[in-house]
Amino acid sequence: MHTTPKRTRRGRAAVGAAVLAATLVAGFGPVANAAPAARDVVAAPAAAAPVTILASWPSPSGSVKVNATIPVPSSGLNGGMKRYYGIGDGGQSEKQDPMFELAPGATLRNVIIGAPAGDGVHCKGNCTLVNVWWEDVGEDAATFTGGSSYTVDGGGARSGSDKVFQHNGAGTVTIRNFQVENSGKLYRACGNCSTSHQRHVVLQNVTATKVKTLVGINSNWGDTARFSNITVVGDSGRKTKICTRFQGVKKGSEPKELGSGPDSRHCLYRDSDVTWR
Repeated sequence: MHTTPKRTRRGRAAVGAAVLAATLVAGFGPVANAAPAARDVVAAPAAAAPVTILASWPSPSGSVKVNATIPVPSSGLNGGMKRYYGIGDGGQSEKQDPMFELAPGATLRNVIIGAPAGDGVHCKGNCTLVNVWWEDVGEDAATFTGGSSYTVDGGGARSGSDKVFQHNGAGTVTIRNFQVENSGKLYRACGNCSTSHQRHVVLQNVTATKVKTLVGINSNWGDTARFSNITVVGDSGRKTKICTRFQGVKKGSEPKELGSGPDSRHCLYRDSDVTWR
């Protein structure tokens, strides 16, 4: 599927606010500048701890049926490891609403996103996703727009048939201490959005199982991808593409694949940065 920009649906049904209110009452509401919860997976900087043992897939502490997008304020939302589900049809339609829409500066933490989950998480500016797990990615797990710095720390995603993370805005996405399974791409810098940007992605301590491509970027726009402590599981033939370069194009056209592998300018890694097992 080509990487087209997402349509923002700004309508907010009352049920979205009700779900957020219920979460606050339950004691898992926004936490500003609080210490990480016991079940968070938050790693020290790579220089201090090059490899972090990834957490196993969690079991939900409860379930929340969602009928409309949940707005997450800049103060953030702690989901208490509950499973949120119910938006969209679980397919690849790009017209589905997101499960969560994060305001600039928001942090979403300790959430299990079940199926269906619509268009996952939308970040409307800088955002942080901590210990967020996607059990079955529908269209995308998360889409990043409007900011300059986005961080995914801990968690995992399964069954992203096209891609897991979609980067439509400018800036840098950092994905660390993350595991991905049975997916097309972990990250794709939009190659045919209405506005072209230079985009960057950093992968640190990522484990991939049955993934076709980890990263897709647009070299003609100056995109870069940096990798460290990457583990590819169950691929003895080394068919997984670590980094693929595309020719970014105008909206309405289809990006052309240019090649894969390290090139010292855009796909920045060495053989020692990737472990195959």
